Amino acid sequence: MTLQQALLQEAEAIAPMFSFDLNGANSIVADCSKQNNDLEQIDLSDTAAYARYSKAYRTSAGARAAVGGYLERRVIYSPKKLFKMEEEARNIHLGIDVSTEAGTIVYCPFQARIHSFADNDESGDYGPTIVLEHRIESFVFHSLYGHLSLDSLNGLHIGKPFEAGDYLGRLGNFPSNGDWPPHLHFQLIIDMEGKVGDYPGVCAASKLDFYQQNCPDPNLILRIDKL
Repeated sequence: MTLQQALLQEAEAIAPMFSFDLNGANSIVADCSKQNNDLEQIDLSDTAAYARYSKAYRTSAGARAAVGGYLERRVIYSPKKLFKMEEEARNIHLGIDVSTEAGTIVYCPFQARIHSFADNDESGDYGPTIVLEHRIESFVFHSLYGHLSLDSLNGLHIGKPFEAGDYLGRLGNFPSNGDWPPHLHFQLIIDMEGKVGDYPGVCAASKLDFYQQNCPDPNLILRIDKL
């Protein structure tokens, strides 16, 4: 069974992750690649400036959220020290980002238990992060929620159960969210490879084949029709 087959089987059990619909006029597709010339006009090392751009981009379109980014080759990582220490550039995004206002509530999309959680507090990292474990019959997979608020980690413990639609957390603001404009990094992961509270959300081109297999398209859950 593949993840796609498993989720198709349980499609009616998947709950929305936000109080607003991510389809229609509520969302607009974001572009964080070098094809977006607007990014050349921003000092991406200035998170406040980047956040103003992100909000203006949504507002100008009358959208609540900007969405996208799965397998996108991005330019936005270059100012972050975290990504400069690599021998090979990591710039391919393995999740989908939902950029919207800090404080926005995120709901659990599918019955789960807490696999792990952590505050990955290095600049450029996830900040407060929750990883859920899901099971469909004997098929196990995971979902990762990065850039949350610090209080989203309160009261959590390994194995804590969640039902679809339960409150999971809320979006954090910079700098405590990893020093990014407010957004959710949402990622699906088959094998956590022993990692706890963290998993790579960006990969190098030479490792894309592995990560594309281990991190399927999160739109299997989000179901955003414009992606």
